[in-house]
Amino acid sequence: MKTIFISAKIKKEPDYENVRKLVNEKIHEKNLSICYSNQFIEVAKKLEKVLIKDKNIVHKIQVLGCSNPKFPKETEAVLIIGQGKFHSVSLAYESKLPAYILEDGVVEKISDAEVKKMEKKEKAMYVKYLNSKKIGILITNKPGQQRLKSAINFHKNIKGKKSYMFVANDLNVNEFENFQIDCWVNTACPRMDLTDGEILNLEKLESLEKKN
Repeated sequence: MKTIFISAKIKKEPDYENVRKLVNEKIHEKNLSICYSNQFIEVAKKLEKVLIKDKNIVHKIQVLGCSNPKFPKETEAVLIIGQGKFHSVSLAYESKLPAYILEDGVVEKISDAEVKKMEKKEKAMYVKYLNSKKIGILITNKPGQQRLKSAINFHKNIKGKKSYMFVANDLNVNEFENFQIDCWVNTACPRMDLTDGEILNLEKLESLEKKN
């Protein structure tokens, strides 16, 4: 069965001159990377032109719930155009860069407290992983999210624990309680661990193990 994706664009655009003033007032960094969700692609293009006199836009990229964007080294701050803080807090945490969100004509900085809360949550999950005996490895068969090779490699090399691989098209965290698993390791959408306190992303797990 073929899947057709239809882009949905936001109808109400912001007052770009007002946004330009807010960006200059709130964001002191000069070199910016702009991130946007699909429905804000036209807003991102227009905003880049508006800001060109005041800021250096070094990178512009669409972000998805399942993407993990990399930013050029000259990036000093990230401006996210979207709705809600789902992407913004995670991007601030993962990039270690100041992150700002433009939502409904307002520019807001992601606070250090929000980033530290996510960091504490991840450390707590890592401790739980270390003390776990049974590990569930989450795998999706969705294009763009499927990392079967990484999951198999992790499964083969895990030591001191029993690991089980769970493959599905849609992963429903509400079903996890049906299995006697101490800790879940996610190889699917890298944002899934941000919505549930029982999941640790594989890439973050590997990063934490290198640090320790």
